Amino acid sequence: MKVLIGGIVAAVVGLILLVLWWKSFLLILMGGIPIFLLLGGALAIYVGIDEMKDQMLEKKEKEKEKEEETKQEELEKARKELEKTKAEAAKYKEELKKTKAKTEKEKEEK
Repeated sequence: MKVLIGGIVAAVVGLILLVLWWKSFLLILMGGIPIFLLLGGALAIYVGIDEMKDQMLEKKEKEKEKEEETKQEELEKARKELEKTKAEAAKYKEELKKTKAKTEKEKEEK
């Protein structure tokens, strides 16, 4: 309850003083607005630059991820190609063994 009464008293006194010191209030306001605009603008510039840095960093990270994905895809393709080549090599080895065995049989028959 005390806080409510104190708030009402402060609001009434503030309103009375605002009316009595209107010219002084406007003078302070005229001096303060440019400062607030200058500080607000500087803050906005800082935040904008920081946001641009974050966007550039995020873009670089996405490019790195794409490169890594591409490398992984190429690696998988190379592995599949290697497996395919190994299977073909094993097949040719078997054919070579069969051919050697056939040649040896022919030599023995002669």
